[in-house]
Amino acid sequence: MTRSVSSPSRAAASAAAHLALAVLAAAFLVPLLWLVFAAVDPRASLRARPPSGLTLDHFRAVLTPETVFVPVGNSLLLCGGAALVTVAASVLAAYPLSRYTLRFRRPFLYTVLFATGLPLTAIMVPVYSMFVQAGLLDSRFATMLFLAASSLPFGIWLTKNFLDGVPVELEEAAWVDGASAWQSLRFLVVPLLAPGMAVVGVFTLVATWGNFFVPFILLKSPDRLPAAVRVYTFFDQYGTVRYGELAAFSLVYTLPVVVLYLAVSRALGGRFALGGAMKG
Repeated sequence: MTRSVSSPSRAAASAAAHLALAVLAAAFLVPLLWLVFAAVDPRASLRARPPSGLTLDHFRAVLTPETVFVPVGNSLLLCGGAALVTVAASVLAAYPLSRYTLRFRRPFLYTVLFATGLPLTAIMVPVYSMFVQAGLLDSRFATMLFLAASSLPFGIWLTKNFLDGVPVELEEAAWVDGASAWQSLRFLVVPLLAPGMAVVGVFTLVATWGNFFVPFILLKSPDRLPAAVRVYTFFDQYGTVRYGELAAFSLVYTLPVVVLYLAVSRALGGRFALGGAMKG
């Protein structure tokens, strides 16, 4: 009797779970289908429908230096630099938090956790004022550092958790053999931490790649704007939108991130987490 009662309820729960997953998949699939259809549709519109014909004119229109190549290069400079700075700073900041018993470690970690949820819009007014007073407005390097700083709280928190999985006994054995703390960090901890560093780096790159607000506020020259800001050029001043070019640009714009994710995932053996890297 118990088996007959639990079986229908289990089937209902499984059907509800599959239905919820199908709804979530449709929510992501419909915009993607619109991008693909509109990018090759000569009569692209806001509706997600099969194309009335096939054309590559939209890609030809956007594949120009001022529309794609220069903005994507700026995005790689800003977001790639922010990812590298975030990874390096996160390791250096998280290492003492993981290895040493510090007096204010717990309050500092809670402060870092609070900073991960702080919206950038809440601090952009003082940041903009600081950039103006320091003469850093329209500086790609300064903007890159600010993007890295805004990603640093989550990077520190995540890296600290990864470092907790590296046995401290390995470092103690290296210290006994005469290695310094810096040498053990560089030659022992960092290689073991490489998958976690890749996670932090790719997360930072993806989070900053689609950031429109920060570069829009801090960068003024059109030749320094990243691809995330160049999206607005497809919206005319009278409310019309060039849907086909917008869809083609969006597909080209997302390609570097997808390629990077696949390359890093392949380099890590198909797993994008620490997995068994900390065993042994």
